[in-house]
Amino acid sequence: MTTTAPSAAALAAVARRALPLLDLTLLNDDDDEARIRGLAARATTPVGSVAALCVWPRLVKTAYTERPAGVRLATVVNFPQGTDAPGQVIDTILDAFNYGVEEIDVVFPHVYFRHGSVEYCRQVLTAYRQVTTGRTLKVILETGLIPDPGTLRTMCQIAIECGADFLKTSTGKVPVGATLPAAEVMLRTIIGSGRPVGLKISGGLRTAEQIAPYLTLADRLMGVSWVSPQTFRIGASSLIDDLIRHLGETPTPSAATKGGY
Repeated sequence: MTTTAPSAAALAAVARRALPLLDLTLLNDDDDEARIRGLAARATTPVGSVAALCVWPRLVKTAYTERPAGVRLATVVNFPQGTDAPGQVIDTILDAFNYGVEEIDVVFPHVYFRHGSVEYCRQVLTAYRQVTTGRTLKVILETGLIPDPGTLRTMCQIAIECGADFLKTSTGKVPVGATLPAAEVMLRTIIGSGRPVGLKISGGLRTAEQIAPYLTLADRLMGVSWVSPQTFRIGASSLIDDLIRHLGETPTPSAATKGGY
């Protein structure tokens, strides 16, 4: 059985929807201030602006200074393994708030969960929610390491019960990032919770053609008016180049996103 490739018009429509949902992300080990300045310069394009910049905690001050007006600032904590000491995570969160961070992407302590320490996971996620009151909290499930849908559903339920504003697929640091089956489990769990929780897809997303099925899935399960920057984000770096091309513009050459998310 063969499938028809999306038309140029269809991919342009996907790109138009996806660009304002993008958390433009740079999380390489060797990132520096120059790269963050380059990233911030790409946040506003001739065809629109991204939703947020997402960078390491040590670089949020530079990102805050350089980001365009209207672009939010996010950072990652307990990242990427999900095994940092809770006190250290909380200190990092509070310090990030001193530099204008509005959104926290925290890794679910999945290693502890898989070893049966479910109550510990609840306790630390609740603590992170308490210190992020008034800000957006995205909980990274690392779905590529959780192949069982039932286990993933339970983790999603815990994250939601602890106050997550978004469920997020991946750190982008493991071999399997975002997948449609995982996204469907996450969306169906959100529906079942009855709470206004969003979805962030991340990990291995580089083209409008890869993004299209996720938007279709969200439209089908949540309704065609649900997807917005308040409910749906895409964590990526090089994706922005493909989106801009589909919208008829030439990407600005930059090394800022090389090797990115």
